[in-house]
Amino acid sequence: MNRRNLLKFGSLAALTSAFSGQSVFAAQESILFGAPNPMSGPFAANGKFAEMGVRLFIEETKTLLDRPLAFSVIDTQGKPATAIRQVQDLFQQKQARFFVGGILSSEALAMGKSLDKLGGVFVTTAGADEITGTDCNHATFRWSVPTYGAVRETVAPLIKLHPNAKRWYTITPQYVFGEGLLKATKDVLKEHGMEHVGNSYHSLDEREFSGYLTNAMAAKPDVLVLLNFGSQSSEALRQAVSFGMKTNTIILMAWASGLEQFESLGADLCEDVYFGVQYWHTIDSPLNHELVKLTKAKYNMNPNYSLAGAYIITKMIADGIVKAGSAEPDKVIAAMEGTEYDGLTGKELIRKADHQVIKNYYLLKGKAKAAMQNADDFAEIVQGGQSFLSPEAAGCKALS
Repeated sequence: MNRRNLLKFGSLAALTSAFSGQSVFAAQESILFGAPNPMSGPFAANGKFAEMGVRLFIEETKTLLDRPLAFSVIDTQGKPATAIRQVQDLFQQKQARFFVGGILSSEALAMGKSLDKLGGVFVTTAGADEITGTDCNHATFRWSVPTYGAVRETVAPLIKLHPNAKRWYTITPQYVFGEGLLKATKDVLKEHGMEHVGNSYHSLDEREFSGYLTNAMAAKPDVLVLLNFGSQSSEALRQAVSFGMKTNTIILMAWASGLEQFESLGADLCEDVYFGVQYWHTIDSPLNHELVKLTKAKYNMNPNYSLAGAYIITKMIADGIVKAGSAEPDKVIAAMEGTEYDGLTGKELIRKADHQVIKNYYLLKGKAKAAMQNADDFAEIVQGGQSFLSPEAAGCKALS
């Protein structure tokens, strides 16, 4: 199944899942999950794969507590105001209490605050430190490693691998997620005596990066760090390679969106580029092996990050419902807090003090096409590790 067909499938699936969720819920017996993600706009591909991940879990599990499961897709359009309005509508009109998604940090922060006031449960894969830091709340949980840990587990190892690469330049999306990555990068560079020789900001609508790359090349960096995400980081990398930057510059994409991004870029572009990822389909853990098996059976593909992230965050809530023996949000939250479980990356822990999942973040290096052992063997895992601020240092006070 190629990327174009997947996107068509995702659009159709999103439509049908919304209707199926409503029809099942009409029986007043279902447990309805809301899946709020950008299904249109620049990050639509991530949203459509996330929808596939939720669908995979719901259709495989079928029931919880002898009640059928259903889900309804919400197109946030990547806009916080739209996300809040649609989440509130599903909560109030369809009695959905459990929400999984929020790929972009700005919309995730907004939805988490709204669901905290409404009395729901929200699990996200967004990266801004504030989600489980200064803006932490009772309703919100986060599976993904925040920006602090992502940088610590990519920039710091890269410095060790290339100690003579002293000059670093960053390209950053100008919103909360990008600011978090940029601050963390500057902190790590300062700690290791590296020089941050410049930064270019861009908007969430930007598609043309030649001007930013021209500025970067003028600064003569040893390392170019792309702090953007999804299609924007793909376009920035394509244009950097077309400018010849790979010949004399190390390139790091600090927050790659995973396998689907490698597939769209191709091996030639990815070769020798470093990538930071939350998930990779070759991780050796029982749950990941099971997810790979299920994904191949249903979609004829390996799971990518957007799919895998959506699958595991849906499972986190489902496991909480089973543990609580109830679908009441407060009881589910209490059951989820402090739970250690076998996750996609191995043993994972939902930290009670801030609702942050403690898990690995990975540094990959792109392989040459000739070194690939199969169609999805785009990269090798250089290292995986865990770096987290304490809840106190992150500023989480609402849960203390």
